[in-house]
Amino acid sequence: MAHNGIIENYESLRNELKAVGYEFESQTDTEVIAHLIDYLYAGDLFEAVQKAAKRLHGAYAIAVLHHREPQRVVGARAGSPLVVGLGNGENFLASDALALAGATDRFVYLENGDVVDLHLDGICIVDAGGQPVERSERRLAANSSAVELGPYQHYMQKEIFEQPKAIADTLDQANSIDPGRFGEIAPDVLARIDSVLLLACGTSYYAGCVARYWIESIAQIPVNVEIASEYRYRKSVPNPNALVVVISQSGETADTLAALKHAEALGMKQTLAVCNVASSAMVRETALTFLTRAGTEIGVASTKAFTTQLVGLYLLANAIAKAKGRLTRLQESEAIRSLRHLPAAVQRVLALEPQIIAWSETFVRKEHALFLGRGLHYPIALEGALKLKEISYIHAEAYPAGELKHGPLALVTEDMPVVTVAPNDALLEKLKSNMMEVRARGGELYVFADSDTRIQTGDGVHVIRMPEHYGDLSPILHVVPLQLLAYHTAVALGTDVDKPRNLAKSVTVE
Repeated sequence: MAHNGIIENYESLRNELKAVGYEFESQTDTEVIAHLIDYLYAGDLFEAVQKAAKRLHGAYAIAVLHHREPQRVVGARAGSPLVVGLGNGENFLASDALALAGATDRFVYLENGDVVDLHLDGICIVDAGGQPVERSERRLAANSSAVELGPYQHYMQKEIFEQPKAIADTLDQANSIDPGRFGEIAPDVLARIDSVLLLACGTSYYAGCVARYWIESIAQIPVNVEIASEYRYRKSVPNPNALVVVISQSGETADTLAALKHAEALGMKQTLAVCNVASSAMVRETALTFLTRAGTEIGVASTKAFTTQLVGLYLLANAIAKAKGRLTRLQESEAIRSLRHLPAAVQRVLALEPQIIAWSETFVRKEHALFLGRGLHYPIALEGALKLKEISYIHAEAYPAGELKHGPLALVTEDMPVVTVAPNDALLEKLKSNMMEVRARGGELYVFADSDTRIQTGDGVHVIRMPEHYGDLSPILHVVPLQLLAYHTAVALGTDVDKPRNLAKSVTVE
């Protein structure tokens, strides 16, 4: 049996099975499922799995084989994704269509509570009530080239360098701000809303934090950004006039899906998914959709999915403003001009890789790192710290630079590299003061500065200059060197860059 997920009532089931004579070799909930199916088995595996599914509480996906029925696989899902791949004289079961790239382009996505019976020549699906159902077949061109490294050492490196194309594909030759791009009813919905609630986890949450600045400054409506796993468990004040935006690369993130359903249960029905997978549960659940076109992302540490999410969220900020009559023609043309130049601007940032490799040779000798940013770029500092810790295993934290004197400054020593995101914006002079505080305590500064920023390399100050200043879209450019810094530090340390320990690409359990 293969199992992905968490069984919440496994202890009571374990005790029940022990009482009838079952012995356990481990403490896992997976073993409980296997014994439960065996206990309920009376010659028909499909029937036994259906009975077992009714006893299991939690979010899970399972695939089960029995030695007495070797030509049969039975799968069940509740909360975690499960997809059937259809072939000729063969059928497949996986948690993601990507796993079947090159094997088939025909897929059936199981709904919550479904149990499926796979044979070589067909499938049978029953719903949570045990009634036979048919689920629609989808044809998806799972790109097999996505699993080829080409000239790159790792998928993460490949995906970092694919960002100019991913951004261009996501923009899809946009020549105007079109609220209708988010759905047929989007112009009316966006004109009507009075606020935005952004729900996400991890890297996608940081994309939401950047979006808050954009939406409030461009569309002039209030925005709340919530960590999905926290939002769903607290008492909040629902606003039926708010737009609920869920952000997820996979569209299957369990906590974000649960937060979406929680918001809907509170009466918040105006929903939008910013997602990279058209067939995902999140896309199916929301009223509006913006599909990023990042392509398949294999590396666990998100890169091109993050930057394309930012592109989608910037378009959303402008679309809301336009729907409300708050976007002038000049502002629209300037936004489109900046967006269309963005792929070329990112390409120029990628040319900084040799300088960043040189920095990484210093970071491999460090145990801790501090990241600083202000305003729009504080979430980018958070993302840079996350990237470094998740793939190099170096402890990294990020703070708003203005908070240094409220605690983090105590951490600064000559052994603590301080990475600073320093664009030439209205907060630069204040950021320079924060940098001086770091140097006064012996801290070593590593600064990503714009080309026209008067910050000079000197004793304890290392500067890499970005090719150009990019205004509101600067966060998209400034995150790229942070991705490269994390990547090359991890490579130098010899970690498993694409599959860092203890982490999964799509977090489909709570």
